[in-house]
Amino acid sequence: MGLLTALLTAPLAPVRGVAWVADQLAEAADREVNDPAAVRARLTALNQALEDGEIDMAEFEREEDRLLDRLEARTGPEVAR
Repeated sequence: MGLLTALLTAPLAPVRGVAWVADQLAEAADREVNDPAAVRARLTALNQALEDGEIDMAEFEREEDRLLDRLEARTGPEVAR
């Protein structure tokens, strides 16, 4: 980048910095939400909630399908089921 370009685009530096931070946060959140270990832990907690009577079978199946789809998308069909 030349000196003139740097001077002209300097006011945009904070915007680029905020956009970079937002991208990093979004990537970290995606990794955390879709991490196979985290999804499996949520499946275990979901099963426990069903056994404890906190949720009914319909809610369990709905949430289980959602979690298994997420796990399958991340790891492949042979690992998820």
